[in-house]
Amino acid sequence: MTTPTAETDAQLGHGLKTRHLTMMGLGSAIGAGLFLGTGVGIQAAGPAVLLSYIVAGILVIFVMRMLGEMAAARPASGTFATYGRQAFGDWAGFSLGWLYWFMLIMVMGAEITGAGAIMGSWFGVDGWIPGLVAVVIFTIVNLSAVRGFGEFEYWFAFIKVAVIIIFLLIGFGLLFGIFPNYDSPGLSHFSNFMPNGISGLAVGLLAVAFAFGGIEIVTIAAAESEKPSESIASAVKAVIWRISLFYLGSVFLISALLPYESLGDAESAAESPFTRVLALANIPGVVTFMEVIIVIALLSAFNAQIYATSRLVFSFSKQGYAPKFFTTLNSHKVPILAVISSLLFAFISVALQIWGPPNLINILFNAVGGSLLVIWAMITLSSIRLRPLYEREGVLKIRMWGYPALPWFTFVMVCALGVLMLFDEGARMQVITVAIVFAALSVLGFAVGKGRKEPVYDDTLHR
Repeated sequence: MTTPTAETDAQLGHGLKTRHLTMMGLGSAIGAGLFLGTGVGIQAAGPAVLLSYIVAGILVIFVMRMLGEMAAARPASGTFATYGRQAFGDWAGFSLGWLYWFMLIMVMGAEITGAGAIMGSWFGVDGWIPGLVAVVIFTIVNLSAVRGFGEFEYWFAFIKVAVIIIFLLIGFGLLFGIFPNYDSPGLSHFSNFMPNGISGLAVGLLAVAFAFGGIEIVTIAAAESEKPSESIASAVKAVIWRISLFYLGSVFLISALLPYESLGDAESAAESPFTRVLALANIPGVVTFMEVIIVIALLSAFNAQIYATSRLVFSFSKQGYAPKFFTTLNSHKVPILAVISSLLFAFISVALQIWGPPNLINILFNAVGGSLLVIWAMITLSSIRLRPLYEREGVLKIRMWGYPALPWFTFVMVCALGVLMLFDEGARMQVITVAIVFAALSVLGFAVGKGRKEPVYDDTLHR
């Protein structure tokens, strides 16, 4: 039985290690979307989707480098919301934080629903039953000491990373004709590299632009690491390059081994391009194997997002953006009420997806789709604004390259992606919806800042 405490100076625990942060970042970006959704971009752009992934990868590397620069200088559980407030004021901190929280809550609901449906098919029961069991288990994990959570996520992520590495080894074995009874196509599928022209490449870019989303959790978790500044610097450097390698390697092999026109959005493990590639090697039980991996990916992401949303709410409560009672910690220095609130809203998200009006669900998910665009843009602007301050204070542990030219170039890339989305009928509503939500949150955040009677709490850890 834990004993809650609610001191105004309550501090989270510091049990995470660099290896936890690195694997959490890798695991968060290697989700079910990689295993099921990769075919969408390949179908749209053909093998040229590799260029789309390279552009998206460069963008994310630059954004994460800037976020890592700020997080290593001033580790904070509020991560980019804290840096947005420090750079531009309450309107930026409030809107960024709650926008990201909303995005994660909606995604959490989708992930536990998807995992429950697959597990339910295994046991012949309704999906909500195994889903509920999983939620109970993750509740226990997230209310225990943060080091236990770190170990849990470490091994979840380790499994996903191991699967990707095995896939790469088998894929290259197929490509080089090592497996018997399989005639490798070599690079013949690349002869028509850009079958749908520039327009197809643009559609492919939109399909893969946010594939790397999720790495941001590294900077949220950094505040609970044993040496925040050193840990975040090491983790960010490791994560961004390994993620790029895993994604580009996987997409290259899928494009080389499967005709692009045969791919699309996979609705089951059997349709996954990963499953289809592994099946070429005549590996028995490959569909069941991929189902297990997809469930692990969904549950891992759900677990990580409980953690991330609860730490954000904890940070918000200290900054005056949420009720003060969310600073309550249990004996393991875990924000118990913030964790419970994340689970409650996750259940609401699940209920909306099952019983809610279809129009409402579509609007909410449109907002999710465009949220990362705003977050990346504000991370870039915050970094540009805060870099001179960090240099004067001498707290920079890692640096964004080519300041200020590359940060501004990154901002232009984000804006260009937004313009591209506006010209795409399927993505246009994402930009419009999130713009309205962000504007409303900014106004509310400005009002909250004006109405605050106490000085804002700065959750930055000077370490």
